[in-house]
Amino acid sequence: MTGFDVIVCGSLHLDIVVKGPRLPQLDETVVGEAWHFVCGGKGRNQAVQAAATGARVAMIGRVGQDNFAAPLLDSLDAAGVNRSEVAQDGTAGSGMSVAIVNASGDYGAVIVSGANLATPPDGVAPALARLGGAAVLVLQNEVPEAVNLAAAQAARSNGARVILNAAPARPVGAALLGCVDVLVVNRVEAAQLSGLTVNGPNSAIQAGLALQADGRAVVVTLGGDGLVLLAPGAPAETIAAIPVDVTTTHGAGDCFAGTLAARLAQGDSLSVACHAANRAAARFVAG
Repeated sequence: MTGFDVIVCGSLHLDIVVKGPRLPQLDETVVGEAWHFVCGGKGRNQAVQAAATGARVAMIGRVGQDNFAAPLLDSLDAAGVNRSEVAQDGTAGSGMSVAIVNASGDYGAVIVSGANLATPPDGVAPALARLGGAAVLVLQNEVPEAVNLAAAQAARSNGARVILNAAPARPVGAALLGCVDVLVVNRVEAAQLSGLTVNGPNSAIQAGLALQADGRAVVVTLGGDGLVLLAPGAPAETIAAIPVDVTTTHGAGDCFAGTLAARLAQGDSLSVACHAANRAAARFVAG
């Protein structure tokens, strides 16, 4: 038996969320309505969601030794996520972001990665070993690729299933992709990685086919257009979005990925896990 169902290696950010009528244009100041702090970072969000889905979860990551660190660490404790391998960096500050959410719930954000970029790649495999491994490892693109690659190689060598949520969009090397069992991307990320235009389910299937190799499954999320799943040896599956009144889309992708990881670790098929993650994301955006 592995130490955990899910281990997330990734980012922690303290988000400052500003509510406004719209995103400002260049050189424009827009009057906002309110702001608040939210504990975030794709890694942290996915770990918390996996724990909320019933998985035994641990996190590998890094925060600073500053005022932002305490709420981030406390949020992992409150969610029941093991944080014994979340280090505190004495030189780099904790990661943070500023997100602007408009009246329809859409958002734009700027992140400052800070300590998330300071995790030493050669420290990841020992961290995984100390945690006792997991059935599923979850990665994202808010830490250096060398960290993701080291984590994926170590986890794969111990029989873990590796999920890469390739967000935010950036190039992903062939070595890392070769270690990925399930690639989760949105339409922007799918387009960048495949070189194809993605504007709906049909084009998402074509992009997914281009990204499917080495026995890898590809999930392309499309917001209000649902998602497509391309699993090895199976026809492409289109899953419709669940109609809801959207409060905010900020964090919906992390909710999807965290639920997906937990359900896979609990033994669901990829299709069943995607349907569950789709329902969880719908509840999330509805608030």
